[in-house]
Amino acid sequence: MKKPGNYVKEVLLFLLALLFLSPIYIIGVNSFKDRAALYENVLALPESFSLEFYKKAMEEMNFMTALYNSLFITVISVIIIVILSSMTAWMLARTNRPISHIIFMTFIATMLIPFQTIMMPLMQLMDTIMDTTGLQMLNTRGGLIFMHVGFNSSISVFLYHGFVKSIPISLEEAATIDGASKFGIFWRIIFPMLKPITVTVLIINVISIWNDYLLPSLTLTSTDLRTIPLSTFYFFGEFTIQWNLAMAGLVLTIIPVIIFYGLAQKHIIKGIGEGAVK
Repeated sequence: MKKPGNYVKEVLLFLLALLFLSPIYIIGVNSFKDRAALYENVLALPESFSLEFYKKAMEEMNFMTALYNSLFITVISVIIIVILSSMTAWMLARTNRPISHIIFMTFIATMLIPFQTIMMPLMQLMDTIMDTTGLQMLNTRGGLIFMHVGFNSSISVFLYHGFVKSIPISLEEAATIDGASKFGIFWRIIFPMLKPITVTVLIINVISIWNDYLLPSLTLTSTDLRTIPLSTFYFFGEFTIQWNLAMAGLVLTIIPVIIFYGLAQKHIIKGIGEGAVK
């Protein structure tokens, strides 16, 4: 038999869950209403669940293009970050030289620098690279991916470095005796053992890059290159008076994140838990 205190806790948790879910409910139900019904009662259910406003919001937001841009930039950036950061962290952890410590501490130090303090010099640097090499760094997906890799590598190297140090070096020594190359040792022995922390790195970077607004807003000017946060910003600014369309646009923005969390929930908990233990 449950104690009275347990019932109180369950009721409080239920009320707290309703509190957190209430904004989602308000956005969801009002995305199906016309303006008159929305202003009449914000909390009431819609008379019908027509997708009319969603279709219009998708057209005005150019949603499918924005979704493709966000997916492309996020996936490519995260793949490059995982590959480069894991290899870098492994070499820094296994080479006991002063230069290795200096490089690692440089990665740590860059984590302390706010992006806002370097965003204007960054734009000037991208212009300089374009002028000297001819590579288009601004208003391109490739340039944005390049910058995402640079800004998110520090935390990734830091996480991988701590995990690599927990892997016995005797495994690598045995593989070396058997004639394995450095490349083979990393990809056949080390990288498979980095799976728990790799999941953590993936989650952190996917969330950071997918939700990033400031860097794309500085580098992307073409409407065909806008990511979901950029597209949502411009759409919401245009349709703030038509709240039903704005709500539909917000729902479209939230759906990919909910799908990601639904698919990755088990890996999120497992990866963060095992990474913390290591």
